Amino acid sequence: MMKMKKILAILLALAMTISLAACGSEPKDGENPGSVPENNEQPADNAPDNAGEASEEPYVLRVASLKGPTTMGMVKMMDDASENYEFNMYGAADEIVGLITNGDVDVANIPCNLAAVLYKKTGKGLKVLDINTLGVLYVLNSSESTSPLAEISDLKGKTVYSTGKGTTPEYVFNYILRSNGLDPENDLTVEYLSEATEVAAKMAESADAIAVLPQPYVTVAMTQNTGLQIAFDLTEEWEKIDGSQLVTGVTVIRSEILEKYPQAVAKFMEDYAASVEYVNENTAEAASLIEKFDIVKAAVAEKALPYCNIVHQTGDEMKTNISAYLKVLYDSDPSSVGGEIPDDEFYASAG
Repeated sequence: MMKMKKILAILLALAMTISLAACGSEPKDGENPGSVPENNEQPADNAPDNAGEASEEPYVLRVASLKGPTTMGMVKMMDDASENYEFNMYGAADEIVGLITNGDVDVANIPCNLAAVLYKKTGKGLKVLDINTLGVLYVLNSSESTSPLAEISDLKGKTVYSTGKGTTPEYVFNYILRSNGLDPENDLTVEYLSEATEVAAKMAESADAIAVLPQPYVTVAMTQNTGLQIAFDLTEEWEKIDGSQLVTGVTVIRSEILEKYPQAVAKFMEDYAASVEYVNENTAEAASLIEKFDIVKAAVAEKALPYCNIVHQTGDEMKTNISAYLKVLYDSDPSSVGGEIPDDEFYASAG
């Protein structure tokens, strides 16, 4: 059994070094927002002048993205290597924080709640362009379990393994439990582990083990343990509660760039929408690009993509879903969204 745990840990670590920074990389209010990587200095002549005055001059948008589902929808844009964009990818959200606050990137794919935190930290210095990823959390159990799961209430009395204690996965799961009549503290036991590999190892130990995991770890775990199955899609369970959609990642832009270069932003939104459409309609080809950019192996990506909920959601639909999501997080822990729910200026009209 120890050998099996070790093999699972190695395979999972190799397949994906980070599943999604939204699962626990948001800085708390008052913490150091991060530092700018020394090897990511941007040319000074690309910095905007006369902020607030719209310009039709060409502008190269500097884009920072996260290694995980929040970047998968952008891989076609990255592969096209347009002269309109400069892409850099990072392993954790805190690596991007300093770049945004210091003005060293213009656009970034980050966890939704981190966007809210930075909106306050920067004095409304950024806006949300779109939702790029809906929910990626799933409840797994074994097909050989002696206690089948038909609905969320069936989790009563069970032990569930998860990651993300004190972060968004916990808040999301607790909200869904309470909305289905379960008290997370008394009606079941949720055991939080530090790594997704530990959760997967627990699944290998017992046919009755239950776990909450994000994609693409779900796909990796199911590939290595063919007895696993998806019991609940937490995005679907969230939508059943009030009709809104669970949110994971968003695309943000510095407000001064949106004001100064509206045409460049409009072009970005057009290209991004086309890239997301390509990824969702050409899974095999997109999976190859995802491996090309060292996000995750193509074999894993091809199986995981249909479950990653990659979107390009803008306008009123975006605002409705984000505001509902942030309200749940605020009610769980106000600091997870920067201490207050962002006002309407948080949402960009572009796109």
